[in-house]
Amino acid sequence: MEKPSAANAQPTAPHSPKIRMESLTRVWRILLTLLMSSFALLMIMPFIWMISTSFKSAADVFTYPIQWIPSSLNWEHHIKVWSGVDTFATYYLNSLKISLISTIGAVFLSAFAAYGFARIQFKGRETLFLIYLSMMMVPPQVLFVPKFLMFEWVGIYNTHWALILPGLFTIFGVFMLRQFFLSVPSEISEAAFIDGAGHLRIFFRLILPLAKPALATLAIIDFSWHWNDYENALVFLIDKDLYTVPLGLQNFILENNVDYNGMMAAATAGIIPMIIVFLVGQRYIIQGVAGSSVKG
Repeated sequence: MEKPSAANAQPTAPHSPKIRMESLTRVWRILLTLLMSSFALLMIMPFIWMISTSFKSAADVFTYPIQWIPSSLNWEHHIKVWSGVDTFATYYLNSLKISLISTIGAVFLSAFAAYGFARIQFKGRETLFLIYLSMMMVPPQVLFVPKFLMFEWVGIYNTHWALILPGLFTIFGVFMLRQFFLSVPSEISEAAFIDGAGHLRIFFRLILPLAKPALATLAIIDFSWHWNDYENALVFLIDKDLYTVPLGLQNFILENNVDYNGMMAAATAGIIPMIIVFLVGQRYIIQGVAGSSVKG
């Protein structure tokens, strides 16, 4: 056989444009990952220092360079937080009671309202929704005096109901779920109507099962709001046995203004539920937010 001559052979480029582009993309992704990891490390460093300080002795708090891992674990401050005169167990139970009741009620009522704004046709629906949405621009501090007078008149001032009842209604939750319901194909509801289903049956049997990611996302966000709510608890609660975790933490700091280890132990105790809630429901957050921004 005749061998092909060098003139007829087609040279192959060692690095084609496609290969170079893939290499650049790979390098860019690695650099972006390292950059995001660095920012994430900077964000969690205060929390690491807080947890580390809660297990240190008083003499090791301000040592330099920072001792990130204590030489010996000191549980004294954590025991003090949970077994003192004003134990954190009471604050935890109060916060769990308020946060759970408010979150369950807010998710349920927001889903009902969002379904009405998204699926039920009535005159003035869009105008009413815009008026409702505009209430998000009202600062919550403006409502403290009217709510104080109303709660005093009704007789729920200095009770947990002063925090639970307003927490059952969230404008953000209605807006978020409405956007998600609008992304659900209308053909599903129309087919159910043809089969004789009403709005309640469609809502409970079709829409809610499809909206699990959005409902879980709203529950996580709303629970975080109520758990960390400091202003409303400060204004509407007086008795110490009604205090929530934020108020209890502030009370602990005021009574132990030089006990930095105890402050960090109390702060660590207060943040644990938020970490658990986020770790359990993090996979729903991206799905819920992405689904809520598809249409609207």
